[in-house]
Amino acid sequence: MKIFLDTADLAEIRRASEAGLIDGITTNPSLIAQVAGDADPRGIFLSICEAVDGPVSAEVVALDGEGMVREGYKLAKIHDNIVVKTPLTEHGLRACRSLRAEGIRVNVTLCFSAVQAILAAKAGATYISPFVGRMDDVGQSGMGLVEEIRSVYDEYGIETEVLAASLRHPRHVHEAMLIGADCATLPPKVLYQLLKHPLTDRGL
Repeated sequence: MKIFLDTADLAEIRRASEAGLIDGITTNPSLIAQVAGDADPRGIFLSICEAVDGPVSAEVVALDGEGMVREGYKLAKIHDNIVVKTPLTEHGLRACRSLRAEGIRVNVTLCFSAVQAILAAKAGATYISPFVGRMDDVGQSGMGLVEEIRSVYDEYGIETEVLAASLRHPRHVHEAMLIGADCATLPPKVLYQLLKHPLTDRGL
């Protein structure tokens, strides 16, 4: 299972990348805003891409399909590592199809059902991001959703990669791995919690 770090903090990205702990990065507008200040977000994305050898998800902020496509083209030109992130809406899937037709990889985000995941795959999504923690927040099983998507994709031979998102603790990561998620994205705190075990400490 690939492990992505969910942050735009360049120091954290470099730390994890230099240790060989991660395979890529996911970001969102909120994470970018936390570190951007008055800086051009494109410069931040370029620095992130240069710090990690793997996919870097960069999310569009437009809500209409044409706007998403325009933003997607601009983001994709920053670096070959960029994966354009679009929401799982009609406009988002239209944008996904248009971007994929140009060879641009797309991470379709905010997925909350297996049926949505099928529609994203039909639009050509490179990655589908089911939000585990947010499902748990409303009393539904986030990991159950990941398992459903994995089962459906396997049944129909769908190549879209399942990227378990909104993971909030090591148990989430463990369960995603057992279910067969292709990727998991997690914040730095959870990444370093994965390294911890009392028997390791005792052995030291």
